[in-house]
Amino acid sequence: MTQCTQTSFEFEAHFSRPVVARFDGGPITTDAGALLLRQTEQRTGILRQFAACFTDHRRPDLVEHTVPELIRQRVYALALGYEDLNDHDQLRRDPLLALLSGKQDLDGAARRRQSDRGKPGAGKSTLNRLELTPKEATEEARYKKIVMREAAVDELLVELYIQAQPQKPERIVLDLDATDDPIHGEQEGRFFHGYYGEYCYLPLYIFAGEHLLCARLRPSNIDASAGALEEVARIVATLRRVWPDVEIILRADSGFCREALMKWGEQNQVDFVFGLARNKKLVKIIGGELQQAQQEYSRNGKAARVFTEFSYRTRKSWSRARRVIAKAEHLDKGSNPRFVVTSLAGEWMEARQLYEEFYCARGEMENRIKEQQLALFADRTSTAWLRSNQLRLYFSSIGYCLLQALRRLALRGTEMAQAQCQTIRTKLLKIGAAIRISARKVWVSMASGYPYAGVFAAAYRNLEAVTQRC
Repeated sequence: MTQCTQTSFEFEAHFSRPVVARFDGGPITTDAGALLLRQTEQRTGILRQFAACFTDHRRPDLVEHTVPELIRQRVYALALGYEDLNDHDQLRRDPLLALLSGKQDLDGAARRRQSDRGKPGAGKSTLNRLELTPKEATEEARYKKIVMREAAVDELLVELYIQAQPQKPERIVLDLDATDDPIHGEQEGRFFHGYYGEYCYLPLYIFAGEHLLCARLRPSNIDASAGALEEVARIVATLRRVWPDVEIILRADSGFCREALMKWGEQNQVDFVFGLARNKKLVKIIGGELQQAQQEYSRNGKAARVFTEFSYRTRKSWSRARRVIAKAEHLDKGSNPRFVVTSLAGEWMEARQLYEEFYCARGEMENRIKEQQLALFADRTSTAWLRSNQLRLYFSSIGYCLLQALRRLALRGTEMAQAQCQTIRTKLLKIGAAIRISARKVWVSMASGYPYAGVFAAAYRNLEAVTQRC
């Protein structure tokens, strides 16, 4: 960043007093609220477990930034709103980020090279090497020697969900969805997607409530459900090793209504509720209900819905008949029929309730995806390689897990208990503070005028009350 050499800035006077600004405040941070994130990490071990998913082939005697320190610096920065590696050339000077990262030397006075003195954190080049290390790298590699073990990260996301449960859940609903991740370069796996009308990736997400269990980056020249069966089978196997008889239900839109996934669920005691793309035969079956909805709309001029259910089987693609719920709806724009297919029996939930209360609740998952993409930069996949872009998606995913743990553990009972990640960052983490480092203590003097001091204090007390990893 450009360094300012001007010593002072004189602004318009305030009545008779001059207004003079200077860059002489000493170590000041804008992110003092991140101390709550650090406390959350100490209670959950999310970043520590994530760092264990990497193999470090570097010579220990030459290492200044350990893998856990690099991981913490990268993830905390994302949580605080710094999406670019370029940001770290300035952030590496911040003593608070050094504290968050676990650095002992908070002011960088003990760095080996003179040019690094005063910069306790890692720069963009070091973090870039972390991202770009190939899968096959060994200690013989020249520069890139920190290898991500992808399967370990995938397993960790499921383990974090399990660790967060205070007791065995009565039912686990796995929400599946695919979304677009626009790309603007010549990245590996770059394809044009007709539905989204752009070059993009097509990542697969799987959530259980607010908990992220899978974030798989994929090229976009595939079906939306591609790879979903393998991911679901892996996740279900892990869940059932812990809770052998737990009820599991898959929920997704029509892009995942595929015979392979439905048949696997029926064979493995995993239920499903999937959207079903309409066709002429389905519309014909509910012709009477559509006419009834139209008549009701004509009487009162308001949207009308009529629900029904029936057994249905396709001519070739399905191996058996399945229960289909139909919503015959008439709106201002005309007829709007919708269908879902499910393995759940009618005794479990009647048609209208299953559609309106259970299936439509999957829309909440889309809010979680937006949180990750908009607030935690999951779509910042601008490296040349699919593997390194997958690592960036993992960084974003772990950042989401950390903020979600903060929301779950620290913000319960406060006005921010349901706040989204962006709101948590703006209102709780972005606190101006002066930092003083002495031989015995690190003082973080936060702004006296901070308007959410009460929420901060409540979050701190909640975290102090957490006695075991969760």
